[in-house]
Amino acid sequence: MKVLIIGAKGQLGTTLTRTIPSPLVSVSLDLPEFDITDTRSVQNMVEKERPDVIVNASAYTDVDRSEEEADPAYLVNATGPGNLALAAGQTGCRVIHVSTDYVFDGTACTPYSPDAPCTPLGVYGQSKRRGEINISKTIDNFVIIRTSWLYSQYGNNFVLTMLRLMNERDEIKVVADQVGSPTWATTLSTAIWAVVRKTSLRGVYHWSDAGVTSWYDFAVAIQEEGIQLGLIDREIPIHPITTAEFPTTTKRPPYSALSCQKSWYDLEVNPVQWRVALRKMMMEKKQASK
Repeated sequence: MKVLIIGAKGQLGTTLTRTIPSPLVSVSLDLPEFDITDTRSVQNMVEKERPDVIVNASAYTDVDRSEEEADPAYLVNATGPGNLALAAGQTGCRVIHVSTDYVFDGTACTPYSPDAPCTPLGVYGQSKRRGEINISKTIDNFVIIRTSWLYSQYGNNFVLTMLRLMNERDEIKVVADQVGSPTWATTLSTAIWAVVRKTSLRGVYHWSDAGVTSWYDFAVAIQEEGIQLGLIDREIPIHPITTAEFPTTTKRPPYSALSCQKSWYDLEVNPVQWRVALRKMMMEKKQASK
């Protein structure tokens, strides 16, 4: 089975490329060689490669900048997935598209199911939701996987930012009233490869690591694990603050935990508790730094 990985240079794309199980064969694509927003380029590439599956791990993820520059966000997050779906429909391949918890407004008090109404608050979430719609209206052979609070040892993410700040500053402030589920790119990749193998699956699925936390508690866990592993030299004060005390251009969902029971059952993949996943990622980072 041949898999086309789109967004191969991002943290998820890098992880997917490094974890592809045999006997699958992958072709990894990203800018500048491949532009998901160029309809003709997408059609030509899919026609040339003739993959069995396209995994779209590309995204415009700068949540705040998207409020000021909506066009690039919509091009990558909405037009791009539509281009992939159109090309997939013409060649008969399957699309697995990665989306986000930001398609929800955060007013719930229990984890969002895959069929929960989507009412995104900002351009990032709205553009990602439009990408989902563009795929579902174009082809039937698709799986959308929504995830949340993604991190890895690659690229830019909350864990790496916290490690850097904790080594640079004497104290930090972290928002404590936004709650969700951190997700390690490796566990998400495991779920995606399970979807690839289960060729009959269709529709929308959720995947995050098990459990919920706040950004503040996530930061506290990062410091505790970082000190134990020697990735942080010393303990510094971490102050919990409210969203109102840390204003940004984007309204973020205060609660965005995802219900993943359907995924655990259909994919036959056991969940990993988020703190266990964090520890494994940071152990890998330590090994890589030697």
